[in-house]
Amino acid sequence: MATEDLPTTMVLGLGRSGIGAARLLRSQGCGVLIVESRDNGALRTQAESLASEGIEVLLDAPLTPDTFAGLPRPERVVVSPGIRWDHPLLQAWRGEGIPVEGELSSTWRATAGTPWIGITGTNGKTTVTHLVHHLLREAGRDAPLCGNVGFSAAELALQRQAPGAKLPDWLVVEVSSYQIEAAPELAPAIGVWTTLTPDHLERHGTIEAYRAIKRGLIERSQRRILNADDPDLRSQAPSWDRVDWVTAGSARDLPAGLDPLLSIENGQVHGRSGPLFAADCLAMPGAHNRQNMLLATAVGLHAGLTAAQMEGALRCFAGVPHRLERLRQLGEITWYNDSKATNYDAAEVALKALTAPLVVLAGGQAKQGDARGWLAQLRQQAAAVVVYGAAAEEFEALLHQDGYPGPLHRVAGLEQAVPLAAGLAADLATASGKASVLLSPACASFDQYSDFEARGDHFRALVAAL
Repeated sequence: MATEDLPTTMVLGLGRSGIGAARLLRSQGCGVLIVESRDNGALRTQAESLASEGIEVLLDAPLTPDTFAGLPRPERVVVSPGIRWDHPLLQAWRGEGIPVEGELSSTWRATAGTPWIGITGTNGKTTVTHLVHHLLREAGRDAPLCGNVGFSAAELALQRQAPGAKLPDWLVVEVSSYQIEAAPELAPAIGVWTTLTPDHLERHGTIEAYRAIKRGLIERSQRRILNADDPDLRSQAPSWDRVDWVTAGSARDLPAGLDPLLSIENGQVHGRSGPLFAADCLAMPGAHNRQNMLLATAVGLHAGLTAAQMEGALRCFAGVPHRLERLRQLGEITWYNDSKATNYDAAEVALKALTAPLVVLAGGQAKQGDARGWLAQLRQQAAAVVVYGAAAEEFEALLHQDGYPGPLHRVAGLEQAVPLAAGLAADLATASGKASVLLSPACASFDQYSDFEARGDHFRALVAAL
């Protein structure tokens, strides 16, 4: 590859979001070079395919000054979410006046005129994103979901700009803190904040910095919807104006001055003008899913949906893959895939949502965080625990230190964990008549998988083969 022929729009990372951004920019007439630190057969095949589309790929190129010393000065650098926003090379490029932006920035420009529903939060954002998409779709609105939820927002924008295609009525976008910090121009028509607990501190440093990133997206939103049941969000209530709060409890139980848009009164979801529909119309287990339902309902109200439209849609909602996903009933044993639980708080929520006795599978790439609530729920709910992956030894020590009383097993990966859990659950079912196995890792997946979806898909296949 001759350096004089290299394109000058540089995309860092050959992942789903990087490829989407590269294709969208190429369609707009930009020359694009994707720079990827890894190199393997699958990536080479992907690179050849992209080359046929006019997109150059440089593999085995770590994010170091030496890699870029022989390359032309880029006119723009597009960053995938996995790359730290404060990386020294990015800071150096900014210092030289080179625009550095996240992969959502190009999508935001390309979809000007289409209102965004931006959904963020430590936990709950994936379920709320799917619920909002489902409510709008069932009401006849064209509202695809994208972002941090499994489908590249840039790819979607590219599809909708093809000849004969039309722009959607809404874009339902799950937005992570990594994506928000790299795209400060995002200003959704409706912004939703589900929860805030310590997460990604290895990246953001402090919870204050993490909170400020999330808050920025909501402050730029025309409509702001917040979960009044989240302690951190509620504690910040005096600092907000123009916010629609929702609660899965009674409005009477909220602090003075918090007048919720939605609450639950006498088994009914209530708006400010009275009851809308039955609070039990969503079949997903767990009190947290009532909060998710109300956040999605608030979006539906702002999008012009009726109570009847939303009730009908909620009653036929099938759930979210990898989030307390009920995989199968095998004899007296029920299997659940909660691979989306990538931190202690999310895994604690899953434990609260299900009934004992449980065999819990936990492990992966450990994150910083407060494990005390998760450990307490394991003592209460888990009849046995199987730990695996890079965090197995750390989790085993944590459980021993906490005095976990049940059987505790350590294995290499899910291939060993699933048959072991099946045997443990069979013993429990013999004693109590029923049992459940829950994959709720409390960890990132990157020690063994490309993402939590790949981990959940592997678990699903192992369970299906039993």
